[in-house]
Amino acid sequence: MARQAFDRALAFVLRQEGGFSDHPKDPGGATHRGITLATLAAWRGHPASMADLRALTREETAAIYRKRYWERMAGDDLPAGLDLVVFDAAVNSGPARAARWLQALLAVPADGVVGPVTLAAARAAGAADLIEAFTRRRQAFVEALPAFRTFGRGWSRRIAAARAAGLDLADPPSSTPRATRKENAMTPIETTKPAYASRTLWANAIGLLALVLSWWGIVIPGLDTEVLTQSLLQGVAGLGFVASTLFRLVATRRLMP
Repeated sequence: MARQAFDRALAFVLRQEGGFSDHPKDPGGATHRGITLATLAAWRGHPASMADLRALTREETAAIYRKRYWERMAGDDLPAGLDLVVFDAAVNSGPARAARWLQALLAVPADGVVGPVTLAAARAAGAADLIEAFTRRRQAFVEALPAFRTFGRGWSRRIAAARAAGLDLADPPSSTPRATRKENAMTPIETTKPAYASRTLWANAIGLLALVLSWWGIVIPGLDTEVLTQSLLQGVAGLGFVASTLFRLVATRRLMP
């Protein structure tokens, strides 16, 4: 199962990275399947040439990605879907940075190392919710980079594709990461002031009653017809507000699980 998860994540990364590239504005320099010269040299333990990079095989690429990225992110132990999203971010922006993003969302020590504490928090938080929050953080990071003007469209497409692929694999949302609860907090509709507690509404109702009594021939001393007519209009508006509020309350309770 763990091998299948890695193969799936690797296939996604390789689709995004493509083959050999040497864009002059790419801050990472020349790459082949996303592997830079520096990464290849570090992996082999000696300097690597451009020819070495061009001749890089898929098998060696997979070995580099598993050892230097997947295992550093503890991909075998992360929830399904989140493993792919975090792995792709590690490839694109570095394992330590991706780990710190995840740890910040989970409110655990952000030391850049995915260990037991981080893994336990990730399992408890819910993969789908974490994927959404992690994607937002990753997108904000790349948008702040100077090269975003050149590569931003491609980076954004890649991040969106990783999010979609991760959500397809993740369990349904069950909880919200602690770091995002405050951002998503909403005032419960139950805290809205009830209609019967409105002084304005009661005043309008009394005025309306007085006006109706006057129409029936019951005269109330000091009655001001003009004022009561205004009260009638306010009362109608108030009743309309009350009715719409009640309908909203009923509809909301029906929609709530």
